Amino acid sequence: MSPVVTVPFAPTLGPVHPDALTPELFAGVIEIAGTGRFLAHDKDRRWSDAKDETVLPLDIVHRPGLTLIPTLSARGTGTIKVHLYGDPTGGHQEEAADLAAKLAAIHNVAKARVLSFQAPGQAARTAAGACTRVQLREFTSDRPTVRPDAVRPLEAHQEGVRATFADFADKLAGDGFAFLHSRMRTGTVGPVLVTITDGRVVGAIGPMETMPDPAGRTRLLPQYFGVLPDHRGHGHGRALWRAAMHWGHTHGADYQLLQTEIGGASDNLCRSEGLTDLGFVRVAVL
Repeated sequence: MSPVVTVPFAPTLGPVHPDALTPELFAGVIEIAGTGRFLAHDKDRRWSDAKDETVLPLDIVHRPGLTLIPTLSARGTGTIKVHLYGDPTGGHQEEAADLAAKLAAIHNVAKARVLSFQAPGQAARTAAGACTRVQLREFTSDRPTVRPDAVRPLEAHQEGVRATFADFADKLAGDGFAFLHSRMRTGTVGPVLVTITDGRVVGAIGPMETMPDPAGRTRLLPQYFGVLPDHRGHGHGRALWRAAMHWGHTHGADYQLLQTEIGGASDNLCRSEGLTDLGFVRVAVL
């Protein structure tokens, strides 16, 4: 598959470090297909007891210049995703879409998607589908991180301030904070870093957690990240992001991977912070 893999992105796992994108990684994903088991390095292990998305091995298309790997998720009304590794032009996109539609009908699910990939250094194709950028932040001794004084863990604040997180989470429920808040109440997730204005939480990033990757390096896991609309444009987002990078660096992480919407606030922030661009992921909704 090497000639057609332009972005380090694995089915059911998402972005991975380029050094971890090996034949063994793809073999592991296929080996556990349909079992509900997690690979040891799967970031989704922290949210569930069983893997929701699985590869459909018998429906993989693999020939010179093209590999299509379909996955099935039973969450909600169900989703079929076909991962297109190869040139998405020249009829491959149409072939991938036909496979996605056929599998959606066979498995009686409501949603079908085609994921295609584009190497960095080119203009991202954004037509007819959402497009995200995969970015890498590596932590090295010659690239220090600094924790902004305005950012502290939520638990470091007084009870009255901590109590305002519920309202913050409700206002940013669409960004996943209501779900995060429910997990925080169980005490099963890492710390959440926050910024405060007038005694209230106005921005947050977390949970802060690490996990070994397939190559044995330590990855800082993705976080929920948001600032209340009325408080954007005042430096809260950059302060939170830098504090998260400092936390990762000081807790032994080697790197973090991020997937940001092209042109969005997080994308612009990460670009301005000098992250390495690993390419684009386009999602076509059928």
